[in-house]
Amino acid sequence: MKDILEAILASDTERPDVAGIPIPSTYQGITVRKDEENMFEGMASRDKDPRQSLHLDDVATPELGPGEALVAVMASAVNYNTVWTSIFEPVSTFGFLARYGKLSELTKRHDLPYHVVGSDLAGVVLKVGVGVSKWKPGDRVVAHCLSVELEDAMGHDDTMMDPQQRIWGFETNFGGLAELALVKANQLMPKPDHLSWEEAACPGLVNSTAYRQLVSHNGANMKQGDVVLIWGASGGLGSYATQMALAGGGIPVCVVSSPDKAEICRSLGAEHVIDRAAEGYKFWKDEHNQDPKEWQRFGKRIRELTGGEDIDIVFEHPGRETFGASIYVTRRGGLITTCASTSGYIHQYDNRYLWMSLKRIIGSHFANYREAWEANRLIEKGIIHPTLSKTYALADTGQAALDVHKNSHQGKVGVLCLAPSEGLGVSNPEKRAKFETAINRFRNV
Repeated sequence: MKDILEAILASDTERPDVAGIPIPSTYQGITVRKDEENMFEGMASRDKDPRQSLHLDDVATPELGPGEALVAVMASAVNYNTVWTSIFEPVSTFGFLARYGKLSELTKRHDLPYHVVGSDLAGVVLKVGVGVSKWKPGDRVVAHCLSVELEDAMGHDDTMMDPQQRIWGFETNFGGLAELALVKANQLMPKPDHLSWEEAACPGLVNSTAYRQLVSHNGANMKQGDVVLIWGASGGLGSYATQMALAGGGIPVCVVSSPDKAEICRSLGAEHVIDRAAEGYKFWKDEHNQDPKEWQRFGKRIRELTGGEDIDIVFEHPGRETFGASIYVTRRGGLITTCASTSGYIHQYDNRYLWMSLKRIIGSHFANYREAWEANRLIEKGIIHPTLSKTYALADTGQAALDVHKNSHQGKVGVLCLAPSEGLGVSNPEKRAKFETAINRFRNV
């Protein structure tokens, strides 16, 4: 591993010469362990601590199969699916690995008593499998997290419809929070050359998810002038949705939970910001009953900000806590795009406000390769910027995941894997200089 790292660090501008370096038989990765999947049984979700379940282990390097690539991971990031994996909710991911392992002789590799997690990476291709021609050893890449078999006809219009579609590092093994990662070659995309390793690693999952959910014709298909309600607008997912709404001529109404988060949204260019904590919105009276009067108060506040206009598109991801309000405040004929459900999967809403006003709900899940590529292109062009706020060492991934679990973070939380320090990997400093302020907007906030 030392030889690989030295070759990558030798130059940020020249192609790393890694083709002849032997691949180590083992590497370090962040894992959860099957024999610990019941360790939090009986505990409330909020009390489960990822620092107890996420381990830095030495693991065996997997066999490289056809159409795959082995990548030296310089940096990765924490997503909410890492939190779910670490607290074994809503189910243990070992069920995903067992089912995948039954698919073929090759996928048996994934069914192990440990799960190497992580659904983002920026790094360098070390080796490619049979049939891969687009990528070569030494390529600087980022990876999106769609793992798909493409043997079924259903996947050839929209790969997200493939019955064997999975999220890499969550529903498959050998994820990105590690020194090495195994991906399908059609997960790879060019690393934006003006970003450091940790900056390039952090947009992947959330940026692609936001693109499909808000911009793509498979999601909300946002047009200029659309009023877009964005929950958690300074967070890992919402911070990209906010940028996309602004870049595409939308009018974001950003909902946050603190003055600091409100200021971040304003610094992005958003004019309409609601600090739901400061304004005291409580959409639930108790554990079982919502408060429609709070929906009405929230809707009135939105109209005050927008000059009397209701919401065209709701960018929904908190789920249970906010879904009733989201349905209510959407305009007649508007739509709610939903993913994630980080506050709970069981949604309750008054269907009269949906059916009688002809509103629509669209389920959105990650992105297909084309959507992920387009989202990455926006990063490469400097139209959308990373929202990295803090970076941890690989050994401290448990703390990084706890930050996300407790919502004590802003934007995205990065993790250095092989990269020995922050700021490395920038091969186009002139281009970076144009966007330096935007790139660093979320740093240390």
